[in-house]
Amino acid sequence: MRCEVVAIGTELLLGQIVDTNSSWIGEQLALAGIDSHFQTKVGDNLDRLVDTLRRALDRSDAVIVCGGLGPTQDDLTREALGVLVEEPLDEDDTMVERIIEMFGSRGRRMPMNNLNQARKPASAEFIPVMPGTAPGLVLPTQHGVVYAVPGVPWEMKEMLTGFVLGDLSRRSGDPAAIASRTLRTWGESESGLSEMLAPRMAELDEVGNPTLAFLASGFEGLKVRITAKAASSATMSSEYCPSRPPDGPKSRTVPNATATATPRPRPTKAVACAGRLWRGLWAAGATSTSLATEEVTSSISPALIRL
Repeated sequence: MRCEVVAIGTELLLGQIVDTNSSWIGEQLALAGIDSHFQTKVGDNLDRLVDTLRRALDRSDAVIVCGGLGPTQDDLTREALGVLVEEPLDEDDTMVERIIEMFGSRGRRMPMNNLNQARKPASAEFIPVMPGTAPGLVLPTQHGVVYAVPGVPWEMKEMLTGFVLGDLSRRSGDPAAIASRTLRTWGESESGLSEMLAPRMAELDEVGNPTLAFLASGFEGLKVRITAKAASSATMSSEYCPSRPPDGPKSRTVPNATATATPRPRPTKAVACAGRLWRGLWAAGATSTSLATEEVTSSISPALIRL
């Protein structure tokens, strides 16, 4: 299952608002084991929004659209979904009553344009979780499914955790977990560390899982991040991201690491590659005093691997 995130709003393109929603959604998708290869921002323009959704569905199985569900003229997500599936927008009587009741319960006068939020394409369904006055939408299409959620962060988060993530997992039918482990290093350049790990990285490129990336972090040093996907968190921890390097130097230990006498199955090629890379990183720490821990800054401290 691949899920793309589309954030809507001209204010995002102008830099007037920082798009923290997309980063949070990406984090939640990873925790749910759902691949997300693209995140897109698009302004409040109907033609460009429809084009963006079509492109997203061409390369992903699901799309989460964030924003554009308000009652004003520049809230165009509902209209874009209608154009996408070539369906007119119909007003849902049940949702009209729900919106009126919500305003009444808060003692507020309801502007009539709020009833625009009760409109949807015929093939779409409202997301049952509705923390605010903007209902979310689920729209199945020939190429995948689109989830439309509000841009208000707390409303979006409630819909994601209360419905969207669970529905995505159900549709995927393939439970999985995605996790990363990061090694912090100091004293070696990004190009130098890349050259040191080149053989291991070539092996990982062949199998595609796990993946490796370098993250330059200024005074925090150079981070090496390994990201893997497995059937479960337990498999992830035991095979791809062990708490100590497999078959690593006996003199090197990691706090809280435990040994087990249970025989382990023969590792897959991907697991073997990850293990060799991990041993390579650990060996680099064993031979270079420039690799230090996050907590202890002295030159004699070992490299710390942490989630």
